[in-house]
Amino acid sequence: MASEDVAGNIRNFYIRQNSTNAVSLDFEPDADYQFVEILEDRYRCAYCHLVLHNPYQTGCGHRFCQRCIVSLRERNSVPTCPVDKEIIKLSEVFKDNCCKREVLNLQVFCRNSPACKAKTSLGRYQMPIALPSDCAPHLTVPKSRKPEKDHLQQCLFESVQCTNEGCCEKILQRNLQEHLRLQCNYRKELCQYCNQLVTLINLKIHERTDCPDYPLICPHGCLQIILTKEVEEHVSVCPEVEIDCPYKQYGCSAKIKRGKLSEHVNVYLGEHMLQILDKNSQLEDQTLAIHMDKSACLETQVRQLLQMANQQQGKFSLRPLLETIYNIKQKVAFLESYNQRLAVMEDLSNQHDAHLSVHRAQLNKNEERFKLLEGTSYNGKLIWKIVDYKMKKKEAMEGQCLSIFSQPFYTSRCGYRLSARAYLNGDGSGKGTHVSLYFVVMRGEFDSLLPWPFKQKVTLMLLDQSGKKNHITENFKADPNSSSFKRPEGELNVASGCPRFVAHTVLENAKSTYIRDDTFFVKVVVDLTDLEEL
Repeated sequence: MASEDVAGNIRNFYIRQNSTNAVSLDFEPDADYQFVEILEDRYRCAYCHLVLHNPYQTGCGHRFCQRCIVSLRERNSVPTCPVDKEIIKLSEVFKDNCCKREVLNLQVFCRNSPACKAKTSLGRYQMPIALPSDCAPHLTVPKSRKPEKDHLQQCLFESVQCTNEGCCEKILQRNLQEHLRLQCNYRKELCQYCNQLVTLINLKIHERTDCPDYPLICPHGCLQIILTKEVEEHVSVCPEVEIDCPYKQYGCSAKIKRGKLSEHVNVYLGEHMLQILDKNSQLEDQTLAIHMDKSACLETQVRQLLQMANQQQGKFSLRPLLETIYNIKQKVAFLESYNQRLAVMEDLSNQHDAHLSVHRAQLNKNEERFKLLEGTSYNGKLIWKIVDYKMKKKEAMEGQCLSIFSQPFYTSRCGYRLSARAYLNGDGSGKGTHVSLYFVVMRGEFDSLLPWPFKQKVTLMLLDQSGKKNHITENFKADPNSSSFKRPEGELNVASGCPRFVAHTVLENAKSTYIRDDTFFVKVVVDLTDLEEL
């Protein structure tokens, strides 16, 4: 019983004394510490021979770790000192606080030496920060009483776990912030398209599957760049999607790509008209057959009436005759209603022909639009063919159409939207004497992703059609301070270029190689150097 009291009282004594401390210093007893000075025997446990942890002193003068003296009791019913074999008596065992303070103040090297040169007291080496026991849970510790951090918590050479969810890497504490900010595959990054925060390792998957603003090439093969969220809407206008022929209800079973629809309608227009006429003819034949059947029935009834009249001669009863006449009148009225229906059907056929004309005109417009899309350049180069020069110049001189625009072209699939503008009778200082040629920045779908202002070098060329390549060339560097090259707020910016690009005398000279068959070619080239594609 006495020995059990030894163990129990040692534990109680230890806890009771600790409860009065404002901050309890401690260390891990089984760690391998590298002491600055050789550890003296008086700081070693007489049982485990390691540095004393919560030391207790016996009556024989030897010191033991708290757990070691408890272990002696658990191993032996009558504990004895392993040094001098003296019986350990409870009344003579006491907690050696003086020794404990000396041990906690022993200087040790950081376990990350030689990289870390720090020395610290054993009690401050890796002890968790403890709050004062007399502080209520809802109170903060006064600044004057806050304990220091243990050394390993702030050692720059300590290996720590990355704090990003999913990352299992261990990094030196001094490299942790750089790892979290720049290197960790599990850090959060903004998607460049939709601005959502996404784990870096999942960013590519997010772009391909979840990002609504990710630009992709049309999955149906028209090569147009569209946003993921616009795919379904694009299907309704995509020239590569197969649709039914508009004359399906009249018998055409063809499925045609939308971009080829006008070509199909034009090629098979005759057949479609025959199908419409055949359909209408079938309806008319059906109606006529019904009409003829009714007429035959009426003729039969008239014969029957005559027979009845002959049979009723000399008799006074006219009632059957009157009933038969009434029935015939009803059927005649019914046949007349069929004639009215035929007239209505004829009107509907005329209306349908009018709708076909409107539809054909719309198809022609769509065909022009698809041709424009097919001819669009995405490499920063434009070849502009200007036909009917004399007529267009005359219109400009008369004030009917002062300038003409080229089709749009782009620096890349998701790049700047640009065009050229020509004044055939000149503009500004070139009016009446020169052709003026300008470069125009237009509003595009991807302007919010592009750098502004526009800063690229632009070359304007009038192409020599003789094959000698004696082109007339002007070039300029976009002025970043000019409103012509800022992000467009309207449909297009103010044009910028050369009001005296080429003299009329040079262009219209009989020996000129720049104009042939009343047609000349303009080329615009944008220097794409240092222009990063999206």
